[in-house]
Order: sequence, then C-alpha cells, then structure tokens
Amino acid sequence: MSPIISVRDLKKYYQIHEKEPGISGTIKSLFNRKYSDAKAVDGISFEIEEGELVGFIGPNGAGKTTTLKVLSGLLHPTSGDVEVLGHKPWIRRNEFLKQFALIMGQKNQLWWDLPAIETFLLNKEVYDVSDLDFDKRLKELSRLLDVDDFLTVQVKKLSLGQRMKMELIAGLIHEPKLLFLDEPTIGLDVVMQKKMRDFIREINELKKTTVILTSHYMQDVKELAKRVIVIDHGKILFDGSLSTIIKKFANTKVITVVLEKPVPKADFSEFGIVKESDPLNLSISVKREKVAQVAEVLLKKYPVEDLNIEEVGIEDIIREVFEAKG
Repeated sequence: MSPIISVRDLKKYYQIHEKEPGISGTIKSLFNRKYSDAKAVDGISFEIEEGELVGFIGPNGAGKTTTLKVLSGLLHPTSGDVEVLGHKPWIRRNEFLKQFALIMGQKNQLWWDLPAIETFLLNKEVYDVSDLDFDKRLKELSRLLDVDDFLTVQVKKLSLGQRMKMELIAGLIHEPKLLFLDEPTIGLDVVMQKKMRDFIREINELKKTTVILTSHYMQDVKELAKRVIVIDHGKILFDGSLSTIIKKFANTKVITVVLEKPVPKADFSEFGIVKESDPLNLSISVKREKVAQVAEVLLKKYPVEDLNIEEVGIEDIIREVFEAKG
C-alpha cells in the first residue's frame, strides 16, 4: 500500500531583504537591494502511512507549521517532491481539498457572531455532505465532545475549550481521511487538554483517520503519538518511535527521596546530579545501569522515609536530542 503522505527533499525558502541601518542604508537599498534566504524547511524527507498518528515536534521557528501548510496546499514549496492523498497539494483540486482538514489552535474558522452550527451547515454545503451524513456525523461528534448544549450559542460567548471543540467538529464534519492539528490544545487547562487528547485518540482509532500533530505540550505527544518526527532549523533530527527516542537519549533515571531527617546534599553527589527542593526532599539523576545499586545503598545508609524511581521527562529527552545534534 502506498503511503498517504510522501515527502522527498522538501525545501521552503523565503527571501529576506537586508538593509544597512540609518538613512544612508535606506537610500542604498533603493538602488541596490540585497536579499538572503531564510530556510524555513531545508530538505526534509519522510513518509506517513494511512491510520498513523504522528507527533511533529520542535521549537518555535523549527519549520513545523510551514511543513503543514505545504502539505495542505497553502504554500508552494521552493523545491522537492510532495504527494498527499495522491495529489500535489498546491494544485488544490477539489477531490484533494475534500479529503483533509487543517485545524490550527491559534486560528479561528468559526463565525464569531453566529452559533457554531451555522459554520457546520456552511461546511456541509462546501464539502457536499448529504443531509443524512451531516446529521449522523454532527450527532456523533457532539456526543464525543459533549457539546450538544452549545451548538446554538454564539461563538463569542463560548469558552476557549468549547470553541476548540467546535473547531474540531467544523474540521471533521466531512469526515476527512487526513487531519493536520497545529497546537490543538494551546491555551487550554489541564482537564480540557486531557479531553481533547482522548477525542483525538478516539477519532484516530475509530475512523482510522491519519493525524499529524504539532504541540509544545509534551504530554500531548507522549499520550497520543507512537511515532515522532523531531525538526529543528528546517531539518529532521529524528524520525522513529517514541520508545526508541527514549531508549536512545534517556540514559538516566531519576530517584526521588523523602528523608526522615536532613542529610547534607553533598553526601549524595557521588551517586549522580542532585537537586534539592528542601532539606527533606531531593532528586538524583542516576545512570540507568546503576539505579538498582544506588537505590540499595540509599535505603541502607540513609534515613529514607520514601523512595521512588522514575523515567526522565519527555521534555528533557527532546532537549537531549537538540543538544546532541547541535
């Protein structure tokens, strides 16, 4: 089976005007304008199979959103070969546009002064969704997102979480095969983030919808994506399973210790990197292969009330990836 997305040596460059400071620089630029290339995406390649849920992560300016815009046809690449759902995205044929949805957490597609149901009805017509399919999908999506009571409320009167749910319904009412999610949980509280993740997972599993997810919240990636693509400065640093990246870069574990009475922090420095939150609570970053040995020594030698062994946080692991490639 052919991949649903195929990207080969994709590049997207922007020309930036360079001007010397001051009035003289402005005058010179009128007659001799100088430009440099800003490399938003710089020769990336990857494939995504139907039904995958892929985390596309990296710092601000890494090239994530630019890549999604090329894949959805909003931007024309500088060079490279891109095929999505069997189409060149930037040609924007109707049969292509009806098979995907791009939902951006910081962009609003809903009519601000109208109830969300009005946008859904408009999208129904735009995507040629039958009355029967529209009613069925709206009922199902409203149930999954628990928004039945808000469909007829003006969008501007909805909370951020409620609006984001409506954005998802608007993007999914035509049941796309491919879903691009750019920061879908941005600005949401912890409870709402969890609900959004549960919904994205359910859509992926029930409908086999292929999902590409960008997020600064590592919990989104950890809970949803089995595969991650890490990008920085327009280049892919890692492409593989989340478990592989953890094994490759997480060569330590964290031992957290609660003491019955204070012990000098320096006493623990031989075991690893020590962080102390207060005299009775500390954490030690220990080499993975020495964890069992260190834990045994701590329990025998020190007044330990409680001890816990944890994996390094995914945020720290991704930071390791960037530092290793820097």
